Amino acid sequence: MLTFLHAADIHLDSPLQRLERYAGAPLAAVRQATRRAFENLVQLALENAVAFVLIAGDIYDGDWKDYNTGLFFVSQVARLREAGIAVYMVAGNHDAASQITRYLRLPDNVHRFATHRPETLVRDDLGVALHGQGFAARAVTRDLSADYPQAVAGAYNIGLLHTCAGGREGHEPYAPCTLDGLRSKGYAYWALGHVHRQEILARDPWVVFAGNPQGRHIRESGAKGAMQVTVDDTGRTTVAFQALDVIRWECLTLAAEAFESGDDLLDAVQQRLMTAQSAAEGRPLIVRLEVTGPTALHDRLQADPERWTGEIRAAGLDVGGGLWIEKIRLATLPLAEPSAAAGGPLGELLAFLDAAPADPEMAAVLRAALADLERRLPRELQHGEAALRLEDPAWLRARLVEVRAFLQRRLSAGDGGR
Repeated sequence: MLTFLHAADIHLDSPLQRLERYAGAPLAAVRQATRRAFENLVQLALENAVAFVLIAGDIYDGDWKDYNTGLFFVSQVARLREAGIAVYMVAGNHDAASQITRYLRLPDNVHRFATHRPETLVRDDLGVALHGQGFAARAVTRDLSADYPQAVAGAYNIGLLHTCAGGREGHEPYAPCTLDGLRSKGYAYWALGHVHRQEILARDPWVVFAGNPQGRHIRESGAKGAMQVTVDDTGRTTVAFQALDVIRWECLTLAAEAFESGDDLLDAVQQRLMTAQSAAEGRPLIVRLEVTGPTALHDRLQADPERWTGEIRAAGLDVGGGLWIEKIRLATLPLAEPSAAAGGPLGELLAFLDAAPADPEMAAVLRAALADLERRLPRELQHGEAALRLEDPAWLRARLVEVRAFLQRRLSAGDGGR
């Protein structure tokens, strides 16, 4: 029986940007979260007496600010050395050879795969052959796996690779590869990194993204951890996810169609938050909540969003400690919208907004106008979550729906929108 852990994208000491703007945010706990999650990985390895730990890239989040990041990593892998547990790792785009200028000698139980070519390491005592190649530079755009060797006969073959695979939204297209290409090598397990969401791409052979062990912001929501892999004496492989995160982020959507009163809404919010808190299993929980859909409450919510945002935050506080609402978005619609066929200036405007997403010429005009706006935005608003995604039709449609609801509300108010 062989047991090992597959982790990736540790991003030790990754800075958390702009969290300070949210009053009451658990800043100290979040800033230490990547370290605590890595400690959990080491503890899991010790408790299960695994043979080795794989780290498929991005142990670090870029060059170290000082040596404390490296010293912490050395202290943790030294714990594994005392238990006879090896660590095998490849460099990713964030900790590529060209990115890291400070170095510390690692304990002798740690093997970092070469970056200039694929390297194979055979563990005869375990009947395992490990293959890997790290990033020599941050931007690797060729398929590294194409040069990996064929499987070693008679061994359980494992490939470590930092890759976007066939491409994943929100991740740079680094070291792209295909499932057919990976299968052609004859390995039993591919330990992938770079994509921060846990995903099993194939089971024959196993091709797995472990995801990162700790979410660092709201776009990295849900349970985070590593994969525990067990191989029995017949070579049969079992893969199980193990949660390691110490703080959890969740995006919750609440459909408001059935709500007749504000109390109905607040009761539903509270119930939803309690369910999410229970699923977090005692971890601090940071939530972004979106209230959506047509509802009889729409006019009340939109007439005084500050009040209802406060009411929802109060409902969250009533759930109890360990839960914090990062942001609330009221994206409801009226039960009966004015028809674009109603005529008049409002009808013409609604007709334009209804038709624009499906009309290539209209969409192009909107994109051009927004592109000019984007160039005028501060640099910090041109990237990340707040950035305009002008080439994404779904993003453009969603923004037009919001604009339609806003203009409809303001122009139907009868007071000129004042």
